[in-house]
Amino acid sequence: MAGLQSSNPVFGNAPTLKAPSAQQVQDLYNTPQRLTMDDIVVKTGMLLGLVVVAGAAAWISDAPVGAVLGAAVIGLVLALVNIFKRQVVPALVVLYAGFEGFFVGGISHYYNSAYPGIALQAAVGTAVIFGGVLFAFTSGKLKATPQFTKMVTGAFFGLFGLVILNLLVSAFAGGDGLGLRSGGGISILFSVVFIAVGSMTFVLDFDRAQKMVDAGVDERESWRIAFGLIVGLVWLYLEVLRLLSYLNRR
Repeated sequence: MAGLQSSNPVFGNAPTLKAPSAQQVQDLYNTPQRLTMDDIVVKTGMLLGLVVVAGAAAWISDAPVGAVLGAAVIGLVLALVNIFKRQVVPALVVLYAGFEGFFVGGISHYYNSAYPGIALQAAVGTAVIFGGVLFAFTSGKLKATPQFTKMVTGAFFGLFGLVILNLLVSAFAGGDGLGLRSGGGISILFSVVFIAVGSMTFVLDFDRAQKMVDAGVDERESWRIAFGLIVGLVWLYLEVLRLLSYLNRR
């Protein structure tokens, strides 16, 4: 009976559960979580929701021009800080989304007052373009090959440089500068090309996100990827809004 009793785990051979040490618990919490695509989707959705809420606040309150322009300046500064900061700071990303959303809501209200319904049209157009690029990437029709990356990056920064040059010529020489933002035929063509090239930068964002997930980087990097996508979406929306305003004028 004694032998049977000692061999029975109920009586004497039950495994002893050892509590983890304080160091093991600390190591567990210090272990970085690996990035997943769900992390990126959740963070992007949160930031986009904040942009919409802040934009709605500016729209409903009929925010004064000074407040809208102030939000634009602060948003630009926060964007530059987030771009050049080596380690992502979630709080700064959230602040960017809030101020940028306020600016977007204010400028949208201005355009919509001049051309009723244009803000909704721009939002739908932005969603269609983004969804189309995402589908083309996931289906393999668009790939971020080295040649594609160089071509899109070079073309986008070249077009962006023309926008800056147009602004400088307009500021110092007066008039419409190079005519890229005058609302005429050249402006429409430039906006169409700018939107086409700019939308291709999402392919680079999607490819970067996929590579970072595959590499198993820290989950905190989801904030950096989400920030890049929000910057692209805001820019695309504003450019589509501008293009629609040109078309409405005509």
